[in-house]
Amino acid sequence: MSSVDTSVRRIRTSCCVAGGGPAGMMLGFLLARAGIEVVVLEKHADFLRDFRGDTIHPSTLEVIHELGLLDEFLRRPHSEVRELKGQVGDIEIPLADFSHLPTRCKFIALMPQWEFLDFLSGAAKRYPQFQLRMSAAATGLIEEDGRIVGVEARSAEGLREIRAELVIAADGRHSTLRAAAGLEVMNLGAPMDVLWMRLSRHPGEAKTLLGRFDQGRILVMFDRDDYWQCAFVIRKGAAEEIRRRGLAAFRQEVASAQPALADRVGEIADWDQVKLLTVAVDRLRRWYRPGLLCIGDAAHAMSPIGGVGINLAIQDAVAAANILAPALRRGAVPVERLRAVQQRRILPTRVIQGMQLIIQNRVIGRILGSATNPATLPLPFRLLRAWPMLRRIPARLIGMGFRPEHVRSGGGTLHR
Repeated sequence: MSSVDTSVRRIRTSCCVAGGGPAGMMLGFLLARAGIEVVVLEKHADFLRDFRGDTIHPSTLEVIHELGLLDEFLRRPHSEVRELKGQVGDIEIPLADFSHLPTRCKFIALMPQWEFLDFLSGAAKRYPQFQLRMSAAATGLIEEDGRIVGVEARSAEGLREIRAELVIAADGRHSTLRAAAGLEVMNLGAPMDVLWMRLSRHPGEAKTLLGRFDQGRILVMFDRDDYWQCAFVIRKGAAEEIRRRGLAAFRQEVASAQPALADRVGEIADWDQVKLLTVAVDRLRRWYRPGLLCIGDAAHAMSPIGGVGINLAIQDAVAAANILAPALRRGAVPVERLRAVQQRRILPTRVIQGMQLIIQNRVIGRILGSATNPATLPLPFRLLRAWPMLRRIPARLIGMGFRPEHVRSGGGTLHR
């Protein structure tokens, strides 16, 4: 077990993971499962935050299956999406069909992220090598002789030092640790932001994941059984302008984007019910320094297009566990092993981000304000409507990613 020196408020462990999101929690779980002492720091007191990424894709479900936890996972509250659809005006466009994926689960599971994180943390706590410290925020790095040797943290118990052979920054797109490390961020640009809200779902309404594009407006609806989780896409930086126009005007915008919701937009009673997601697409030029590795959003912030952020983060965590666990068992992790994680994950990151940028800048931009005649739709949408076989391509990229990662059921990890 990790040891605590209360006189100097210092913790010693093999690996310290800053951030209890999907990447950090999965990596902490996998390392503990491999017999490595790990401390995960989560700055919040619980996981209960609304409008976080809630899509668990087939690649992640395959990892959960390989861990022997799929049946337990599927007993948690969730819904299942087996195809993605878009709608331009009154024209329905099938976008992705997951039924042909070479995975056990041929669907996206929609599960509140707090449920997913509670599931992962519960599984990890079965291993004595795992420690989860809630209300503990990583505030800085400890560096000695050019190497990161630990983390400074602020918790409910006061200031702490966590000394570790390896520090993992999994603390999100506004990562404190990557900033403290001075790692260079390449901003790839994002022309949009997203306003999130809940609207009630009426009995009998079709269960689907639907994106509607119509005359300058985009609304995506996620089925949550008794309500719709709605994402209203806006121009980058337009949130303040929308607020100035007033809540009544915003309700009308939502109703215009999806007329089927017109009878319930009055449920948006004040702006506190509307949450802004500032979209960023970026990645680090280098993900590591001696003793430190960034993964997940801390290494590469993704656009919400395709909802792939969680699944890229999970794949980062699996790859990191595969590559780093043997070195951690021996002690200090050489820089070459950290570089190997980036080398394995950089191509999938570039491919997915590149596709997101093309969709943002060319497809979505063209659809906004366009006519709804099928002949005027972007060519990819026309092809997807005409040739069902083509829907397997976006299903593969969204559902599995460019390079899926794998674990095996016996306690060791491998990559293919």
